[in-house]
Amino acid sequence: MRIAVPIWEDRISPVLDTASRLLIIEVETQHEASRFETTLDDQDLYRRCFRIQNLGVDLLICGAISRPYFRRLMATGIDIISGISGHLEDVLKAYLQGTLSHSKFSMPGCRGNGVRTCIKQANLESLNNRGTKRERKGRGGQIKSRGRSLNHSIEEEVEK
Repeated sequence: MRIAVPIWEDRISPVLDTASRLLIIEVETQHEASRFETTLDDQDLYRRCFRIQNLGVDLLICGAISRPYFRRLMATGIDIISGISGHLEDVLKAYLQGTLSHSKFSMPGCRGNGVRTCIKQANLESLNNRGTKRERKGRGGQIKSRGRSLNHSIEEEVEK
């Protein structure tokens, strides 16, 4: 599985849309196999999405993300965990250990219209246990599944 994380200094970049650096981590059997850093120089939304897609990314872990950017990446089949903040190494360790749902990794004020979303551990585990895009291809090389957001496919609670 290939994971992309926008970075700023040693932390998750607060806003994907303006991030200039992207860390790519190759994960095999729940352990980091390799990593490399690349740049997102272009400011055009579609070119940035195309760049991320061409890197073979399966999962994007990020802070805030605009709706157009989110929708475009989802349409390419990339899974997204958004609203995440913290030190890069802590976030990666938490993801690999299945504890990214802890509130200390949630962005402050990451709410919408009075609805609070909570990442469920079961969703993180199901994402960790599924194959990469290359393993999910059907006949003719087409990807069977579409991108999904753990933040949008999870239980939502209305804050009182």
